[in-house]
Amino acid sequence: MLRSRSLLWLAPALLLVATGCKKTPNTAKATGAKTAAAEPTEINGMPVVHLERKQTGDTPQFLGMTVLPGRGMNVFQIKAYFPGLGVFHVLHAPTLQVANTQYYGTASDQYGDDSFAFGGAFLVPYPNRILGKLSPDGKTITTYWRGHKLVLPANWHNSAHPNEDKHAMHGLILKENASNVQVHNTPDGQVLTAEMKDAFHGQWISKTDLHFRIALTAGAVDARITATNVGREAEPVSMAWHPYLSIPSGQHAQALLHVPGTMRAVVNNYQDDFPTGKLMPVKGTRWDFTAPNGKPLDHGYLDDNWSHLQWTNGKLVVSLSDPASNYKISEVGFSPQIHTIQVYSPPGKKFAVVEEQFNFADPFGKEWHGMDTGMAILKPGQSVTWHVQLQMSELHPSK
Repeated sequence: MLRSRSLLWLAPALLLVATGCKKTPNTAKATGAKTAAAEPTEINGMPVVHLERKQTGDTPQFLGMTVLPGRGMNVFQIKAYFPGLGVFHVLHAPTLQVANTQYYGTASDQYGDDSFAFGGAFLVPYPNRILGKLSPDGKTITTYWRGHKLVLPANWHNSAHPNEDKHAMHGLILKENASNVQVHNTPDGQVLTAEMKDAFHGQWISKTDLHFRIALTAGAVDARITATNVGREAEPVSMAWHPYLSIPSGQHAQALLHVPGTMRAVVNNYQDDFPTGKLMPVKGTRWDFTAPNGKPLDHGYLDDNWSHLQWTNGKLVVSLSDPASNYKISEVGFSPQIHTIQVYSPPGKKFAVVEEQFNFADPFGKEWHGMDTGMAILKPGQSVTWHVQLQMSELHPSK
């Protein structure tokens, strides 16, 4: 039988299970000796949740996970064991203490944008960009879906032109608090569940509840989000994850990317990254990553969206491999509503971001000329689930 408990009633000592960190108050002052800063036990007024399991054997396996119910259920970090690497971090992120003091709550984080600057943010109800008419004060954009007016935060822009082309980016839950947060023990790990009632607070077309289930086992980190329309109007909904997958060796150019998509959405440029509405075949281009074992990232920049995806046995598998570490991590999608894959990979960085999402960017835009852009349409009472796993393996398994 699974045992559950509300995390809101747990003592901070049970919530803070971080290797090498002392359970000292966040307000403790330095005494002259060089000591590691205490990791915060709360973020945005909500307890930090640490899932853990014990290592068994010498095979690749996930060991722990840090989740932030006060930041939209952001999977901030994942800890794993891998032969030759030992215990390492699967996601590219600073320490939680650095994130909480140097990023969260600063001017750049007004809309929660720092939630998708590292770690693994969930993007709901729209991954990627939505364009629209900018308000005179520059704070919102207005767009329409089937005659319904949407006023969304204008939280993103081209860094070279901060006062131009502002648009909405990556959803409405980046700083949202979850409720009913619970942890359940399982034979091989732990499961975290939580919910967000009326998650979008009137900023979307209908009233929507979200239910989260994030599971840690040796073989997988399994994430599921179910969106339910509990309002009175039909509404479009999309979901995705934004995990900064680490390249353990740090050698970006030799890392291998596999994306089973045969078409690419053309953008105007890599500064704006606005879709043009054109889809182009990837075969014979630098955007062709369909080879089963992947293709090197080399020194090219990627912030692209692939579609016309090839599923295998009911699974959509995108992988990032690091030959220098004999390491491979796969993002496996199970929801048939996943229609596109976005990959962000700046050359020279020690990560690549892989997003399996329902939709194309700017899904309500005129550039698509009425094409189905992948948003799931929920009538009142209907639900849709986004379900994705991370799995690890050795490129060349040891005997």
